[in-house]
Amino acid sequence: MTEITPGIHLAPYRVAVIMERVKLDHRWATERWEAKGVVRDVLPEGSGERVIVSDERITQILFPGFVLKLHPDEAEGYLYNITSPQPKVFVMWQLQDAVARPERLTVSYHEGARWMDTSETVDGVALPPDLVPWIGEFAAAHYKPEPKKKKRYASSKDKGVASHRDGTS
Repeated sequence: MTEITPGIHLAPYRVAVIMERVKLDHRWATERWEAKGVVRDVLPEGSGERVIVSDERITQILFPGFVLKLHPDEAEGYLYNITSPQPKVFVMWQLQDAVARPERLTVSYHEGARWMDTSETVDGVALPPDLVPWIGEFAAAHYKPEPKKKKRYASSKDKGVASHRDGTS
């Protein structure tokens, strides 16, 4: 197990994104694009996208060259993600030249939600299981829960004693 010192970042993790196009027999849409998965990027650096599945109905394109970097200020979002029932990698993508191209990735639940709130096109795909320990170690080293706030009472002399409308206790 890797020992992590606060302030030290784990090495970035290279991944590739699988985007899928499905042809539709529909009056208003001819195809649908979505992020289908994220896998470890084992291709030589600088490798371009490549079609990995192609038939008359489905096309899948592998987009290598993405790097997942973890940031201390997102540790809570990482922890929420990996402890959820279905941890995800959030993929922001845009349609360019009739092809859906991934733009950014995150494993932070909070950052993924912020992207969705800004009307970006974002898909959540299954987080590869081998990423969970890597993210967990980082989150454990960097997550600092917010301190609990002291309870405030209506008056400093009340200290939590409820009073009746007529002024009696």
